[in-house]
Amino acid sequence: MALKITDQCINCDVCEPVCPNNAITPGREIYEIAPSSCTECVGHFDVPQCVEVCPVECIVLDPQFPESREQLQAKYAALTREEIT
Repeated sequence: MALKITDQCINCDVCEPVCPNNAITPGREIYEIAPSSCTECVGHFDVPQCVEVCPVECIVLDPQFPESREQLQAKYAALTREEIT
């Protein structure tokens, strides 16, 4: 699944720089995660880095974007191919 940031976000700015896929951006009121770019850090790290650094634990799985580990790995491969090209 892609991750999402809940409205408990305090805009502390620690999640955005640790995202290896640049999936996190400032939103209108809180930070947002682009589901098309979020791989839960699969392919980069063992655990999602944004979740690791979030001081208020407001980053959760987004049930609207269910994905298996294999699907996340395929998304990672597609994203990294695009960066190389």
